[in-house]
Amino acid sequence: MMMAYASSSSSTRLSQSYDVFMSFRGEDTRTGFTSHLYDALIRNDITTYKDDKTLEIGNPIAAELLEAIEASRIAIVVLSNNFATSKWSLDEIAKIIKCKEHGKLIVIPVFYHVNPSDVRRQG
Repeated sequence: MMMAYASSSSSTRLSQSYDVFMSFRGEDTRTGFTSHLYDALIRNDITTYKDDKTLEIGNPIAAELLEAIEASRIAIVVLSNNFATSKWSLDEIAKIIKCKEHGKLIVIPVFYHVNPSDVRRQG
């Protein structure tokens, strides 16, 4: 039986791999959609990494997040209204794309209260 995992400390070193890495904009989805999705994944024994920290403006993305992306088989990217306004979200997505291009990651986009065509126009 696999155990689900939620990150709570950026100082810990990852010693396991994950089925899923969740990328999301906290202010848009952390207490609603993302937490419900996370709960559903762990109920089904899907090992999932979800960062539960609130990052402060000006701080760089935690190395732990980038390591968790590399240690995951699938990335679920929850694209929401403010996703692209976050430097951390953009850093995560850049790492996710790099891993996908190297054949190391499957990416599943979720459009949360945004139209996919709006996201395409921003790219």
